[in-house]
Amino acid sequence: MRLPIATYRVQLTGDFGFAQAQKLLPMLQAAGITDLYASPIFQARTGSTHGYDVTDPSRVSADLGGETAFQELTADLQRRGMGLMIDIVPNHMAASAQNPWWTDVLENGSGSRFSVFFDVQWGPAGEAREDKIFIPILGSPYGTVLENREFSIEITEAGMCVCYYNARPPLDPSSYLEVLAIRPDKRPDSDRFRELLERIARLPERTAIEWEQLESRWREVPVIKEMLWALYSSDAKIKEFIDENIRTIRGEKEDAASFDALDHLLGRQAYQLAYWQAAREKINYRRFFDVSDLIGIHMEDPQVFAKTHEFILRLAREGTVTGLRIDHVDGLFDPIGYLKCLKAGGCANPAGKQTYIVVEKILLGSETLPTEWPIQGTTGYDYLNIANGLFVDIAGMAALREAYAQFTRLNWTFEDSAYEQKRWIIEHLFHGELFAMSLHLELLAEYDRHARDLSPSDLRRALAEVTACLPVYRTYIREPRVDDRDRLQLDRTFADAERRNPDMAKPVFQFLRRILLLQFPENLPEARRNDWLRFVMRWQQLSSPIAAKGVEDTTHYLYNPLVSLNEVGSIGEAIDSDRFHRFLAEHQQRWPDTMNATSTHDTKRSEDVRARINVLSEMPSVWSRYLNRWSRWNRGKKQVVNDRQVPDPNEEALLYQTLLGTWPLTEAKMPDYKDRIKAYLVKAAREAKVYSSWLKPNEAHERALQSFVDEILDPHPQNRFLEHFLEFQKRIAFAGAINSLSQMILKIAAPGIPDFYQGTFVWDFSLVDPDNRRPLDMSRREALTLTMEQWRTESPREVAAYLLSHWRDGELKAYVIFQALRSRVEDPELFQKGKYIPLSFDGEASQHAVGFARRLGNRWILAIVPRFVSKYTDSDRFPLGKRVWHDARLILPASAPQRWRNAFTGEAIDGEAAIPLSDVFRNFPAALLVAQNDE
Repeated sequence: MRLPIATYRVQLTGDFGFAQAQKLLPMLQAAGITDLYASPIFQARTGSTHGYDVTDPSRVSADLGGETAFQELTADLQRRGMGLMIDIVPNHMAASAQNPWWTDVLENGSGSRFSVFFDVQWGPAGEAREDKIFIPILGSPYGTVLENREFSIEITEAGMCVCYYNARPPLDPSSYLEVLAIRPDKRPDSDRFRELLERIARLPERTAIEWEQLESRWREVPVIKEMLWALYSSDAKIKEFIDENIRTIRGEKEDAASFDALDHLLGRQAYQLAYWQAAREKINYRRFFDVSDLIGIHMEDPQVFAKTHEFILRLAREGTVTGLRIDHVDGLFDPIGYLKCLKAGGCANPAGKQTYIVVEKILLGSETLPTEWPIQGTTGYDYLNIANGLFVDIAGMAALREAYAQFTRLNWTFEDSAYEQKRWIIEHLFHGELFAMSLHLELLAEYDRHARDLSPSDLRRALAEVTACLPVYRTYIREPRVDDRDRLQLDRTFADAERRNPDMAKPVFQFLRRILLLQFPENLPEARRNDWLRFVMRWQQLSSPIAAKGVEDTTHYLYNPLVSLNEVGSIGEAIDSDRFHRFLAEHQQRWPDTMNATSTHDTKRSEDVRARINVLSEMPSVWSRYLNRWSRWNRGKKQVVNDRQVPDPNEEALLYQTLLGTWPLTEAKMPDYKDRIKAYLVKAAREAKVYSSWLKPNEAHERALQSFVDEILDPHPQNRFLEHFLEFQKRIAFAGAINSLSQMILKIAAPGIPDFYQGTFVWDFSLVDPDNRRPLDMSRREALTLTMEQWRTESPREVAAYLLSHWRDGELKAYVIFQALRSRVEDPELFQKGKYIPLSFDGEASQHAVGFARRLGNRWILAIVPRFVSKYTDSDRFPLGKRVWHDARLILPASAPQRWRNAFTGEAIDGEAAIPLSDVFRNFPAALLVAQNDE
């Protein structure tokens, strides 16, 4: 397998496509990046800013530059010996008119050749809603939209469609006569037009079940569309007749009966256009989370897998693509089945090299990646949270929680908040999905003599409670047995659910437990066992988006004692060094080639923002005092909305931490800063769902938040807050910069593949998207390329000294990355296979250092970094020499060499059993020591 040494993620858009990514390659190569890691490259909706709304997985996106630009990019990568890793989207596609497969399903219903592709719950034959897809796109109730004449009919080369603003769902061709055959006395005298009407009249209905009829329909529909367009676009009389029919069928305001014809026409379609607010209860297709215009696909179906992966697997076999990142693997019906298909589906290139594969898998708490998955690891959120938590003081974190509870009067834990928010998400966003699952559960109860009499409402409530109490995103049961890992998670789940619901009758939870643990009744027929297993697998598929929305997209905006811990995959923990070392040692043993990330396109805050905010855990009493003082000073700047002051204390705690974490280091970054913060606060308020939400935006509350930002950041002389804040912020920014350098060195030296997000080679103080997807400063990247080339020839000691004195411009971070990756590129085997050895320290201030060794034979490297620096150094002096480190020492591992070279300064360092930390950090506030073995 071709393994990356280091990856660099870019977010491709219409403004930053293949050609712009190609311009980054000189900088990436100079820095030691071996693999470009790109967001989805497939054809997506026009104007897509992320690429996850795929409309055609069989070709590259025209918006990104098309096939020619893609080939130029990949050819340049291959000339440089660099790899290409691609993000792929197996869980969903865009429910868009630009998606030909989806359009075919809307046109033909369950009779479409592509109906098996999409996860739609078709109504059973004979029911009123047979063969209907519920499409919640209307801004008002259906009847209102109809009688306001907001619908119209349009004819294009693709056939006839109904228009509602930008939406263009197609009409079933067998219903065209309801437009074309009215007003027969005015019909044009045309043989071709009569032939068209006759063809439509003979067309089999989309609900036909005979294969011959379906094949006939598939053959005839393109002919009918071609004839209709030819007549409509070339014969003025026919066009005039049809246009008048369309005007007639649209109805007349104040005449309710005039809309009956259009209502009847729309009622004949394979879909039901409906008010968007009804989606919560009525939607009958699986969405990506709660996004109605992203529809789940049946990836477990072999033909769906083959059709959607044909193109990307060909690129992998050719060696054009060398790595794959699997998006939202937990959203799949059978993740391990999918990964096995992917591995067996032709990922080996002609040289026999397998494709590097990682998954976007969110691991919570002590959860570990299943070792049987045929992949190299995750995209790195597990590493991110362990490494970030290492820079949060455990005792300080406990004090911060107390201060937060006193300030906000919110006496809750992270776990309680996550539970409450998942319950809210179930009720308000996934009510319909859980209701459908509960109906299935009722049917299963009929086959259990101990469950037949259970109340349907109790079953629904129990299912909701268990889903909310699940401590992980999902379990992975896929056959009639439950392994110990999943059993443990379900045991924890039921214990928590029963604790939170003492009034719930025990038989309800007992039955649901039997269901989820597949404890089949005796003599249960095989077909019923399969039905039971399918219920469990569907529940697992549903629990994942509920967890994501409840934790990532709600709790992480609500629970704010230290917001740097509110990250994807985090449960708000500070981490001690022992746990950090255990984690990395296990990685080296089980997942040596996993990715290690610190910033991604989905992180709530960049690595540098988190590194700053973490510093507050080192000074909880100071922070508590300042938080209360600032709130008191700024009280008069709040507005009152619905009898509440805005912001409330919880929002205020979030805002001040956000300002500390993101405040620019240079004036050049200030012009748009206030607008960025105001936009972030609006998003945060909607995600928190307390006073505003995406479903029901509270514009008055949001305006009051933005006004508060304007007021507290107004630089007038009487603004005591701003003057005091800026002084404190300087202290936080300096300590945060040292934290950032430390976490960067650990990431590059740790077991796994270090991943870098676009823009993070220098200081990056971005917030959640869209803030972290702002355009890159390409001129600065070009200049950085030249600077890196100069560093190769200059004295490391002199470069380091200069950059320390100019740390605010960000090149100091780039230098650390450059030198650390240089060591990794020079000896990739040491970093991939080298044994992981935790380092020990003694003496005064030794608790402020952390590090590890990597050893392969007689090749060694030591990564040693400081942490909690605000406790023992001034706010403007780097922690260097005896002034800071006194008698603290690094204890060398047994058999370690005595001679070392610091990669950042080039200076030699010697020691037999130990090395003074004052020598390790003599001229630079972090160290990567490379063994100098005698030849």
